[in-house]
Amino acid sequence: MFDGFWDNVFRYPRYFITTLLGVLLSTFAPLAPLLKRPTTLVAIISLLISGFIFVTFTLRAMLGLSAV
Repeated sequence: MFDGFWDNVFRYPRYFITTLLGVLLSTFAPLAPLLKRPTTLVAIISLLISGFIFVTFTLRAMLGLSAV
Protein backbone atom coordinates (compact mmCIF):
# COMPACT_ATOMS: atom_id res chain seq x y z
CA MET A 1 0.00 0.00 0.00
CA PHE A 2 2.81 2.44 0.88
CA ASP A 3 5.45 1.07 -1.47
CA GLY A 4 6.41 4.33 -3.14
CA PHE A 5 5.37 6.69 -0.36
CA TRP A 6 8.81 8.00 0.66
CA ASP A 7 9.97 8.22 -2.95
CA ASN A 8 6.96 10.39 -3.67
CA VAL A 9 7.54 12.53 -0.56
CA PHE A 10 11.16 13.18 -1.53
CA ARG A 11 10.10 14.33 -5.01
CA TYR A 12 8.12 17.30 -3.66
CA PRO A 13 11.12 19.56 -2.84
CA ARG A 14 12.47 19.08 -6.36
CA TYR A 15 9.04 19.85 -7.79
CA PHE A 16 8.79 22.98 -5.63
CA ILE A 17 12.24 24.24 -6.69
CA THR A 18 11.61 23.67 -10.40
CA THR A 19 8.20 25.34 -10.21
CA LEU A 20 9.65 28.32 -8.36
CA LEU A 21 12.50 28.68 -10.87
CA GLY A 22 10.04 28.46 -13.76
CA VAL A 23 7.89 31.22 -12.30
CA LEU A 24 10.93 33.44 -11.65
CA LEU A 25 12.35 32.90 -15.13
CA SER A 26 9.04 33.60 -16.85
CA THR A 27 8.56 36.70 -14.72
CA PHE A 28 12.00 38.25 -15.19
CA ALA A 29 12.77 37.14 -18.74
CA PRO A 30 10.88 40.09 -20.30
CA LEU A 31 13.01 42.48 -18.19
CA ALA A 32 16.30 41.20 -19.63
CA PRO A 33 16.28 43.49 -22.72
CA LEU A 34 15.60 46.49 -20.48
CA LEU A 35 18.76 45.81 -18.49
CA LYS A 36 20.95 46.36 -21.55
CA ARG A 37 20.27 50.10 -21.61
CA PRO A 38 21.87 52.11 -18.77
CA THR A 39 18.89 54.43 -18.32
CA THR A 40 16.39 51.65 -17.68
CA LEU A 41 18.93 49.72 -15.63
CA VAL A 42 19.31 52.66 -13.25
CA ALA A 43 15.53 53.11 -13.12
CA ILE A 44 14.88 49.44 -12.32
CA ILE A 45 17.61 49.30 -9.66
CA SER A 46 16.37 52.49 -8.01
CA LEU A 47 12.80 51.16 -8.10
CA LEU A 48 13.88 47.94 -6.38
CA ILE A 49 15.89 49.79 -3.73
CA SER A 50 13.11 52.27 -3.01
CA GLY A 51 10.58 49.42 -2.80
CA PHE A 52 12.78 47.58 -0.32
CA ILE A 53 13.19 50.73 1.79
CA PHE A 54 9.44 51.34 1.70
CA VAL A 55 8.67 47.80 2.88
CA THR A 56 11.34 48.07 5.61
CA PHE A 57 9.98 51.35 6.97
CA THR A 58 6.39 50.10 6.78
CA LEU A 59 7.19 46.92 8.70
CA ARG A 60 9.20 48.83 11.32
CA ALA A 61 6.30 51.22 11.85
CA MET A 62 3.75 48.42 12.01
CA LEU A 63 5.79 46.36 14.46
CA GLY A 64 6.87 49.34 16.55
CA LEU A 65 10.55 48.49 16.31
CA SER A 66 11.82 52.07 16.23
CA ALA A 67 10.61 55.60 15.75
CA VAL A 68 10.95 56.68 12.15
